[in-house]
Amino acid sequence: MVRVKKKSFVIMTILGPLLFVGGYAAVFWVAMGSVDLKNVQVLDKSGLFSGKFKDSKTLKFNYISSSLDSAKAKFKGGKDNALVYIPADVIKEPKSVRIYAPKNVSMELKSEIEQVIEKQIEEIKLSEAGITHKILEDSRVNVDSETVSLSDDGEKKSSSGAATVIGGICAFLIYMSVFVYGTQVMRGVTEEKTSRIVEVIISSVKPFQLMMGKIIGVALVGLTQFVLWILLTATLTSAATAVLSSQRPEDAKAITQEMSKMNKDMPNKSMPGGNVDNPIQEVLGAVGSLNIPLIIGCFLFYYLGGYLLYSALFGAVGAAVDNDADTQQFMLPITLPIIFSFIFAQFVLRDPDGSLAFWTSMIPFTSPIIMMVRIPFGVPVWELALSMTLLVLGFMGTTWLAARIYRVGILMYGKKVSYKELAKWVFYK
Repeated sequence: MVRVKKKSFVIMTILGPLLFVGGYAAVFWVAMGSVDLKNVQVLDKSGLFSGKFKDSKTLKFNYISSSLDSAKAKFKGGKDNALVYIPADVIKEPKSVRIYAPKNVSMELKSEIEQVIEKQIEEIKLSEAGITHKILEDSRVNVDSETVSLSDDGEKKSSSGAATVIGGICAFLIYMSVFVYGTQVMRGVTEEKTSRIVEVIISSVKPFQLMMGKIIGVALVGLTQFVLWILLTATLTSAATAVLSSQRPEDAKAITQEMSKMNKDMPNKSMPGGNVDNPIQEVLGAVGSLNIPLIIGCFLFYYLGGYLLYSALFGAVGAAVDNDADTQQFMLPITLPIIFSFIFAQFVLRDPDGSLAFWTSMIPFTSPIIMMVRIPFGVPVWELALSMTLLVLGFMGTTWLAARIYRVGILMYGKKVSYKELAKWVFYK
C-alpha cells in the first residue's frame, strides 16, 4: 500500500502509457509531415529509360541531355538532391550506373532507382529471348495459404503470425516483470535490514511470514500496474489512432500504399488474402483466431508463478547481504536462467513443438517465458498441466530454500557471506 500510494507510482503508472503512445504518435505525425520533395536529375545515355522513372509524392525526376562533366558541374551549383548517370552500355555493364549527390543518398532513393533500371534491363533481355514481360507476370503464382487448426472440436482458423507476436509480447512482459519487481523485493529486504527496522518487525511476525508478505505485496503492486498500463495503453492507442486517421487520412493511406509497394515481391502471407486495404481489420481478425481467454489466464498464472519463484530467491539474496554492492556475486546464478530462457524463446518461436521447446517449458526456471511463447500456437492439455504443476512445486522449493536463508541472514550484520556460508544457513535447525 505504501508503494501504491507513492506519487512516483501514480505518476509512472499514468506517464508510462502516455509516453509510450505519445512517442509513437509523435513519430508517426512527424514521419507523415516531414517528407520533403527530392529532385533527381537523370542523364540517360542509353536512351532506354525515357519516362521509366515515375514522379511520386517524395521524388521528382528531371531528364537532362548533356555530357557527364557538364551535368556534374551544373549539378554542383544547383539545388537538386541527386544526379543519376546511366551509360550507353548499361545492358552489358549494369554496375556502371552512378548516383551523384552532395552527400550519401538514402537507401530508399538508391533502391528505387536500382529497381527501375533492373526492371527495364530485365524486360529488354526477356524480349530479346522472345519472352514478353506479360508472359512472365502471368506465370507467377502467389500461393496464399490459410492455416487451420484441426482438432476433436472441429476446424478453426488460426494465424501463425498473430501467435508469434502475442507469444513474444507475453514472454517479454514476464521477462521484464521478473527483473523489475524481483529486484524491488531484494532492495526492500536490504533496506529494512540495513535500517535495523526488521529487528522490531520480527518480534511480531515470523521471518517466513515477513518474507512472504514482502513477495506477495510487491507482486500485487506489479499486477496492479500492469493492469492499469494495459487499460490505459489500449484506450490511448485507440484514441490516437482515431485522431491521426481522421486528421491525416491521405497521409495514412500513402504510408499504407508505400508499405504495400515495398513488399510487392513478398506478399503479406500472415493475413488471409494478403489484403492491405484494411490492415487493422486483418490484424484484429488474426488476433481473434487465437484462444484469448486461455492466453490471458495462462499469462496471469505464469506471470505470478515466475515472479514468485524468482522473487523468493531475490529476497534471500537481500537478506544475506548488507548493501547493494554485495548483491552482484549472488545475482548472476539467479539471472542467468531468465536470460537464457529469453534467448531460447527466439528458437522456440521457430519450432514450438520441438524437444527444446518441450523441456524448457517444463523446467520451472524457464517455463514462465517459454510456455507463454508456445501457448498461442497450441499446447496439449497434459503438457500445460504438467508445466503448471512443476512451476508450483518449483516455487514451493525456492520459497523453502529462501526462507531458510532469510531467517538467518535477516539478523546477520557486518559479515561477508559466501556460498559456503549460505549452505550452512540452509541446514541450521
